[in-house]
Amino acid sequence: MIMDYEETLMIKATWCYYIEGMTQQNIAERLNISRMRVIKLLEKSRTQNIIQFKVRSDAEARMQLEKQLMNRYGLQDIFIVPSVSENINESVARAAALYISDRVQNKAFINIGFGDTTSRTLANLNLEKDSEISLVSLTGGVSYYMGSAGSVEGTTRYILPAPFIASTAEMALAIRNEPSVNDILRLSNLASMTVVGIGSVSERATVVKDGKLTANDLLILQRKGAVGDILGYFIDENGNQLDVSIHKRLISTPIDALKNLQNVIGVAGGPEKILAIHAALKTGCLDVLITDENTAEGLLAL
Repeated sequence: MIMDYEETLMIKATWCYYIEGMTQQNIAERLNISRMRVIKLLEKSRTQNIIQFKVRSDAEARMQLEKQLMNRYGLQDIFIVPSVSENINESVARAAALYISDRVQNKAFINIGFGDTTSRTLANLNLEKDSEISLVSLTGGVSYYMGSAGSVEGTTRYILPAPFIASTAEMALAIRNEPSVNDILRLSNLASMTVVGIGSVSERATVVKDGKLTANDLLILQRKGAVGDILGYFIDENGNQLDVSIHKRLISTPIDALKNLQNVIGVAGGPEKILAIHAALKTGCLDVLITDENTAEGLLAL
């Protein structure tokens, strides 16, 4: 997977330099990496025959796919990995971890969302021990992976002391009004990056597998037109947030709040999530998408 990520980054730099005629400094700014990293990537592309008087056809196809999706959804960046793994969640999570590690600055704050792919991203995150990174949870119910992620030892972690979904709307309101919860939610505004998963409305969804939603809850959501969720907030195919009772029980950052944050990265893949990802992109809260090639092609086909 590291090679998949490196090759994709190399192809992006090569495309920008040779096809779009960008300077190395412009490429560094577009990809949010250092100019020295760009120089090394371009040199590597020469030695690995990425450039042979033309860009390799599969590399060109991937770049065209990225460009089309960025234009369609107004994204700042998109990273597409090959759909070769049986575990798509793990593949895109590893790519997301590398993407973040490549771009995060020392002493930065990173917001962390809820879900399987997000937890896998965190588990694969490889940060320098002296980077002084702070991780901030955007929802309750994440202590089981934010509190024990060995690969990010040395980070400061601000974890909401709350469940993801409270038993009643009244309890959720009381929890959200607690100073200890409010203080952490306010910290999210300091983040230079935010990582969120995109959930589907199916029995394979994390909220269903973890027992946070019942089969009956799922059926009601589907009948109301839900196709996916971001941080527990369910949306229809046009990216509109639904008016459903479960939202009143959430201990979570609202979708509208994400729109005011920098570099919001959506991490998701797999055929069952195509409609959910499309809907999430329609909300306008995502700046970056990290997904797999088959899913990207499915999005373009909608």
